[in-house]
Amino acid sequence: MFDFVRKHTKIMQFLLFLLIFPSFVLFGLEGYNRSQNKGAAVARVDGVDITQAEWDFAHKNEVDRVRESMPTLDVKLLDSPEARYATLERLVRDRVLAAAATKLKLVTSDAKLARDLQQNATIASLRKPDGTLDMERYRQLVASQGMTPEMFEAQVRADLSSRQVLAGVMGSGFTPAVEANVALNAFLQKREVQVARFSPSDFAAKVTLTDAEIEAFYKQNEALFQAPEQASIEYVVLDLETVKKSLVVNEADLKTYYEQNATRLSGQEERRASHILISAPKTASAEDRKRARAKADELLAAARKAPDSFADLARKNSQDTGSAPNGGDLDFFARGAMVKAFEDAVFSMKKGEVSDVVESEFGYHIIRLTDIKAPKVRTFEEMRAQIESDLKKQQAQRKFAEVADAFTNGVYEQADSLKPVADRLKLEVQSAANVTRTPAPGANGVLASPKLLNAIFASDAVEKKRNTEAVETAPNQLVSARIVQYMPARTKPLAEVKDAVRARLVAERGAELARKEGAAKLAAWQANPASADLPAPLTVSREQSQQFPGKLIDAVLRADSAALPVLVGVDLGGQGYAVARVNKVIDFEPANEAARRQNLNQYNQLWTGAESLAYFNELKRRFKAEILAAKPLPGSDSASRSSVQ
Repeated sequence: MFDFVRKHTKIMQFLLFLLIFPSFVLFGLEGYNRSQNKGAAVARVDGVDITQAEWDFAHKNEVDRVRESMPTLDVKLLDSPEARYATLERLVRDRVLAAAATKLKLVTSDAKLARDLQQNATIASLRKPDGTLDMERYRQLVASQGMTPEMFEAQVRADLSSRQVLAGVMGSGFTPAVEANVALNAFLQKREVQVARFSPSDFAAKVTLTDAEIEAFYKQNEALFQAPEQASIEYVVLDLETVKKSLVVNEADLKTYYEQNATRLSGQEERRASHILISAPKTASAEDRKRARAKADELLAAARKAPDSFADLARKNSQDTGSAPNGGDLDFFARGAMVKAFEDAVFSMKKGEVSDVVESEFGYHIIRLTDIKAPKVRTFEEMRAQIESDLKKQQAQRKFAEVADAFTNGVYEQADSLKPVADRLKLEVQSAANVTRTPAPGANGVLASPKLLNAIFASDAVEKKRNTEAVETAPNQLVSARIVQYMPARTKPLAEVKDAVRARLVAERGAELARKEGAAKLAAWQANPASADLPAPLTVSREQSQQFPGKLIDAVLRADSAALPVLVGVDLGGQGYAVARVNKVIDFEPANEAARRQNLNQYNQLWTGAESLAYFNELKRRFKAEILAAKPLPGSDSASRSSVQ
């Protein structure tokens, strides 16, 4: 199997950037028009700026979407500089594709828009028992995203048009099987090797150090033995939970909400059906489809003549291999689980009824409705606590913006203390000691936020001990902090770190001895191959590293296979040295025909992704796409101005 693709996520993330188009459905960018002209430009596409406010709003929506789908995910992972920058890159990508769609005059018809909306699972859940859309709930849904139905549908239309830009490239990708097999074999070949490792730890006992050598190493590498700057701080947190505590929902509002939403809160109606499928895909010829329809009509007549024989008819005739052995039974399902034509038929039928022939993308269906499971409507008292919590959350979200303004202004206007704003908004002033510029191991909550820590250690906060600005550390969460006591970075005295200095120097000297020994063995074994003292052979590949370092695997796979066996030496830096003898090359062989086809399909997907990426890069150049914001470097908050990568 082509498991390498799944294991090497960085490669796949790079390609999935183009292969996956997250829909803007329910994203709500249009609802943010009131502030889209605010803030400095952070990117530019086709001469149009993307502002800081748009970036912040897009990232907030992205975080909300991810948290809703994965509630247990650590929120600090979503608010890292890298995650925020990824949101900006997606914004730029979407603007590039939108500009290209406009330039190429790619439009979405009303019919295509209607089909897409009908297939949207969220919207499907808003249908009434008779199949019509509950327009009031639909308006409420899009209004919660800051849009009217017209704005939402315009956004979906624009998104569908943008998808067409790369659809031609992605839909026509092709690689000949011969070329694909050559590439796959080169990439997935294995080597039989024997590896001798020379580890620094094996030579540690041979290293002797004097106090003078330790002191000299310490002085030459003082940067390795630094105590970071630290601060004792006070901070206040404003979040939705704080706002909720101050709210009281009256009984009348609770009952009104229950009356308006009792059916929805109780769950969806489910129906159980059996079906007989006569396959006739859209790609089938007209003659084949005609024969399939005639067969379906014949089975429909038989089913209606003897409804109780439906299960036997399904077992003998249905071409749905999943349900046919069970008499066509599909078990219970709600709206949104089946294709539209099938679903519409099922939810318009009475129990025990047999449908007309229903045509779908899979072929022709005869359906029998066998059961209906109506959701039990729960009483007001049963749902009171949940309703109160929901209403408090809704009210808190509306009130949060108002309180957030007071919080933001308060920490700025009285910048020498957090107590006034805490007293005014009934917040607790909390404290923490030994806070550093980077999150401490195991840190959680607001003190794990790089954004807040950067604000705490900004020059104004350090030198004048002023309140930081209100920092958004998570969706609907603002924090301000101030330094009470500051301790600058310092070099730890030698007496405090002598053991650490010794350990580093021993490791360094041990690595030197390991390299010398390994290089000497390599030379001796190359001169006299029979003298090579090597362990038992192992098979290695990019997928099966046998826990060897990547540098060693690369050297083994790059070794000249024209004259095997061949010896190679690899300097592993701090890990010492390795000598490997490559005995033979093992060509890649799929486990079976199904695996071979899967590998070819996945290779074709990767190739198509590369072609799409090349085309997208040309679009970026054509529309002068540029990111102006600083790009975070790995393990660092610093960055430099860059174009879209």
